[in-house]
Amino acid sequence: MDVLSDVIALMRTGSPRSARVEWRAPWGRRFPSVPGSAGFQVVLRGSSWLIRPDGDPIPLSVGDVVFFPHGHGYAMADSPSTPLAEPDCDPLDDGPGLFASATVDGPADGPAATVLLCGGYRLDPGRTHPILRELPDLIHLPAGVGLHTELRAAVEALGAEIRRPRLGADTVVSSLLDLLLLYILRAWFEGEYGHCSVGGWAQALADPGISAALDAVHRDPAHPWTVQELGARAGLSRSAFSRRFGELIGRPPLAYLTWWRLATAAHLMRASDDPLAQIAAKVGYTSEFAFANAFKREYGVAPGRYRREICPA
Repeated sequence: MDVLSDVIALMRTGSPRSARVEWRAPWGRRFPSVPGSAGFQVVLRGSSWLIRPDGDPIPLSVGDVVFFPHGHGYAMADSPSTPLAEPDCDPLDDGPGLFASATVDGPADGPAATVLLCGGYRLDPGRTHPILRELPDLIHLPAGVGLHTELRAAVEALGAEIRRPRLGADTVVSSLLDLLLLYILRAWFEGEYGHCSVGGWAQALADPGISAALDAVHRDPAHPWTVQELGARAGLSRSAFSRRFGELIGRPPLAYLTWWRLATAAHLMRASDDPLAQIAAKVGYTSEFAFANAFKREYGVAPGRYRREICPA
């Protein structure tokens, strides 16, 4: 797996939720802060305004995508002057299904002025990858001819599936929601919204050498990587690679390798019934004892206790 795919697999937990909502003017609704989540809104038809608690309102048009990586609160409305109603549902609430379709506010027989596709993802704060912590509170991806074609295709497919669900809809919607998240992050990191304006992880993913080293670690965390070997993957000397990696990632190469191995182990304990010795071997530890010591230093509990208490069956 590549780095971005790994990040999504590591952070996601539970089932994502989504809804296609037809808003009849006048309308305005608050979406409260939901810690341990990420949410999105996509304008499928009409126009709307994003109302932020600490910034100017942002006009949105058809095809615009807004993403909230840290679950911060916001509001949506047909106009900045429209009164805002309190929320009447939680997009992450464990309801009867993964998705819903509804028409709200305004006259019942009036035209649907705006159609929004909204949703949310549950995240495990104990396994958050640092790449996500560097994202801004709000990512706005404006629509544009030729921009983010895969993202647009996923949005259209998701909106159509929710509007007219057919056989296998649960699987299709769940897969499309994961694709949507991947395409949103890809658009951010590959576009002018990413490495051209910020450093850190965004710049690391745009750096061919550092990206190659990260990809090697993520594809084979069990390999006994050395700084010299990873530097060769990056096409840099040992010292130049170590310095460059530390500047962008925020920790030395082998420290990141250890962190990733243990984060992967925690994910495996949550997602499988594999014995601890087998998990230890999968992430590069030659003995269960060495793995247990390293895991306890990072997570504060032994692997067995983590599996029993943090990851209940």
